[in-house]
Amino acid sequence: MGVFYITTAIDYVNGSPHVGHAYEKVLTDVIARFRRLMGDSVYFLTGTDEHGQKVQQSARARGVAPQQFADEISAQFRAMLPRLSISNDDFIRTTEERHKAVVRELLQRLYDKGDIYRGEYRGFYSTRQEQFLLERDRNPDGSWPEIYGEVAEIVEPNYFFRLRSYQGWLVEFLSKNENFVFPRFRQKQVTEFLREPLNDLCISRPRERLEWGIPLPFDPAFVTYVWFDALVNYYSAVADRPGVWPAAWHVIGKDILVPPHAVYWPIMLHAAGIALPGGVLAHGWWLTSGSKMSKSAGNAFDPLDLVDEFGADALRYFFIREMNVGQDGDFSREVFLSRYSSDLANDLGNLVNRVLNMTNRFAGGAVPAAGAQAGAELELRGLWEATGKEYVGLFEQFQFHTALERLFAFIRSINGYVEKRAPWKLAKSAEPADKALLQTSLAVMAEALRLASVALRPVMPGAAQRIDGVLGYRPAGSWLGELAWGGLLAGARVAPGLVLFPRPLPAAEKAP
Repeated sequence: MGVFYITTAIDYVNGSPHVGHAYEKVLTDVIARFRRLMGDSVYFLTGTDEHGQKVQQSARARGVAPQQFADEISAQFRAMLPRLSISNDDFIRTTEERHKAVVRELLQRLYDKGDIYRGEYRGFYSTRQEQFLLERDRNPDGSWPEIYGEVAEIVEPNYFFRLRSYQGWLVEFLSKNENFVFPRFRQKQVTEFLREPLNDLCISRPRERLEWGIPLPFDPAFVTYVWFDALVNYYSAVADRPGVWPAAWHVIGKDILVPPHAVYWPIMLHAAGIALPGGVLAHGWWLTSGSKMSKSAGNAFDPLDLVDEFGADALRYFFIREMNVGQDGDFSREVFLSRYSSDLANDLGNLVNRVLNMTNRFAGGAVPAAGAQAGAELELRGLWEATGKEYVGLFEQFQFHTALERLFAFIRSINGYVEKRAPWKLAKSAEPADKALLQTSLAVMAEALRLASVALRPVMPGAAQRIDGVLGYRPAGSWLGELAWGGLLAGARVAPGLVLFPRPLPAAEKAP
């Protein structure tokens, strides 16, 4: 079996981490953890993109060297990962020599092949986006969209990559690989983009204008365009690791799908004779009141503030439950608190305490063996067998929000089963049949909770581990095997209790 290699986009070090960065890391981590649980050998890469004009300008504004500026911001992104329980195997920086060496080698290869040539660029340039613009990028009234910031007309010598000569190949490739971009409607956007003729890609900047970049190996008077540099990270990180490339998936935001990841990158790889990745997963944005979060709009926030208050697992659950991968999602503290209170505190957290409390009260703290099972037990077990099978299939299709919806419907059904069997009433009965049913109901409650916890491992690894611990459960065997209903907890000793998701205090009750 080959390696399941998955990457996030590398984060540009012109600003601190925000909610979009955190979501992308969590989403990719959920996929990586799921594939590991399914038995794959996984290699998970993230990192930072550190060259370019914006970094050079930001460093000058701070009065520090670009490398120092990049070091400081990159450290913020690296520090975020363990706080979100991210299980990455590697963290690459584009200022590392291992990366720069591969970029130089690819540039030289393409230059020697004749795919890079020197020419003159005459046109419009956006400093904010670090890209040259075309007339089609203008607004209908002739103005430039705000996203480009200040746009200047320039004339300068540069080097160009023969992007246009590979347009026909890319169109054919996408027609034969209809699932290269997920979700599929995003691939249609790529094919629409390719209906217009491509221009060759300017892949350099004169050093007199931009010093902070990788010098071209065949002309050190120029540095490499930041996108040509940055995209290579996916390959440079594993170039010396046999059997890892190609990537299974690149996980990115929808705003950098076209043209960088769906046009530049596959053409660059094909021209260099390197295998293409399995696919590109383009996720949506987090919005608030229908608008994209941004510092300029005053609606951005630090996702780690919620981690400090509620824990990484709660934020991870919200991210994965609330957003349909590929679509946009709505984020506000109110929406988060609603999901936290209903799903985590009320449904899951309450269930954990009920199971522990009743096992201690009515079975001396040891999970009993299940006896004969009647309608309610068989109904709950049947629901799990349908839910568990569907859950795995939905994960394989990146339908995580639907999978979690089904799982929490099952968790609510466990709580419903508790109400139906009412162990506290059975415990008062002197009837042997009721005594036996009490033991069975406690066993069924514990087993159902164990299964829910096992299923939650890719999304909430910390919470799942804590639930396993208080149930006296030691995971063994394959994950799919653990998802089968059984009597694995019989005789296990449970903890006295666990407040897994404390209910948030009303604002008025918080300490000043």
